[in-house]
Amino acid sequence: MNELIFYSVLLIVVLGHLVMASFFYRQISKTDKLSFHEKNEWRLKALIFPIGYWYLFKRRINSIKK
Repeated sequence: MNELIFYSVLLIVVLGHLVMASFFYRQISKTDKLSFHEKNEWRLKALIFPIGYWYLFKRRINSIKK
């Protein structure tokens, strides 16, 4: 029973990571302010740690707009 709970929680975490990474990836692709190489760097970061880099990306985009 403990194993089932563990794998269920692990599945939810992996699916959450997948959703956040895909959402972040789409936001990066929509942004016209970044160069091709900057977009690629952010895309790699989105695949590794999407929630953490999401806030850094938003701050970067807001600083570019000003």
